Parts: sequence; structure tokens; C-alpha cells
Amino acid sequence: MAKNKRLAAARATVDSTKFYGLDEAISLVKGNAKAKFDETVEISLNLGIDPRHADQMVRGLISLPNGTGKTLRVGVFARGPKAEEAKAAGADVVGADDLMEKVQAGEIDFDRCIATPDMMALVGRLGKILGPRGLMPNPKLGTVTMDVKGAVTAAKSGQVEYRAEKAGIVHAGVGKASFGADKLAENIRALVDAVQKARPAGAKGTYLKKVALSSTMGPGVSVDTSSFSA
Repeated sequence: MAKNKRLAAARATVDSTKFYGLDEAISLVKGNAKAKFDETVEISLNLGIDPRHADQMVRGLISLPNGTGKTLRVGVFARGPKAEEAKAAGADVVGADDLMEKVQAGEIDFDRCIATPDMMALVGRLGKILGPRGLMPNPKLGTVTMDVKGAVTAAKSGQVEYRAEKAGIVHAGVGKASFGADKLAENIRALVDAVQKARPAGAKGTYLKKVALSSTMGPGVSVDTSSFSA
């Protein structure tokens, strides 16, 4: 009951018909993040694309300037010196055939998956497991690489993957409610800029259609897309 009252009170502070400037939207989201834990601030971008078409897919990685406030668990498929390099860089799970067997058994103890190119024949067998979870290593995202140290370090330092879902919506965490408003704004602008630069050639008409911010337990706040004009 207390939770419902808190959410109702939070919703009362937001005009659902209004599009707020970015700074005001951040202020509302931070003010309504009153859970007993440090809530994640999340962004939703509704894009004018149809991801069912290969030429309209939007996906990429970006290192947010102020991190996410969350430490990702990183799994690495590698052997020999590259496996040791991954461990030294701070990877949480490192292996080859043994790691494949764990994943096949349902033990997926990582949020980001990296692989050296020579391991992709093995990792490819896990496509039906890793793919739907958004964990399949991809050369275009820099998660199939010989620079294991760089990839692990980037993932640990606040790198965010963005990916358009079937409805053309990108969801991503952009920090914690405890972050200063300026740091959240910087992270949000960096992510939106990256998504705008990733506009596919096949996208026609208005690309950035709607933007909304929320905290984990708070109501959504619509943001005026002109806040992100060049």
C-alpha cells in the first residue's frame, strides 16, 4: 500500500501531457526516486525505424562519460595468454570449452560476453542461448576482438550497449539517481548523440520521435526532443 501511495504521489508531480526540457525532466526523475536503494535512471528512445529490416537496425556501444554506477560482470571466451590477459584486466568469468558447458547448463554469470576471434566457432554453438539475451559477441560491437584487455576495461568502466527492440525502442540505463544532475545530463546527451549518429540509411522521416526518462520505481517523464537539437 505504501508503495502504491508513493507511486501515486510521484505521478501527481508529472504532467503526462507535457514534454519537459531535459534539465527539468532530470530534476523530476531524481525527486521521485525515493526507494530504499539507489535507483537506476533509465531512458527510452522511440525511433522512426523498423528493425525488422536489416538496413534499419540500430545497435552499438558507448562509454558514458560518467559511467553507469553499475559494475558489469564480464565473461570472456579465450585460451592461453589471452585468457590470462582477460583475468588480469578484471574479467569475472574466463574459459573455453568449460565455459561453454556452463552456459549450456544455464550458468550464465555475466552481463557482457567477449570472445577472441579464434573462439567464435565454439561460441557460435551458443547462439540460441546467448542471442536472445543480447549476449552474443559481435565484431561490430568490439566484443569479438584480440584486444581483450581493452574490451574488458571498457565494459567495466561504464560502457553501455544500446539496441533497438522490435518496436523501434531503445532502452538503456544512464546512471543512478544519486548522480548529480549535470552528470546525468552529460550521460544522457552522450547516449542520444550516439544513437542519432547511428541513424541507418533506411530510416525515413522523423528519426528521434519520443524520449522519456524514469527511475527504477518512478513514473516516466516525457522529454522535449528539441533538447537534443544540435
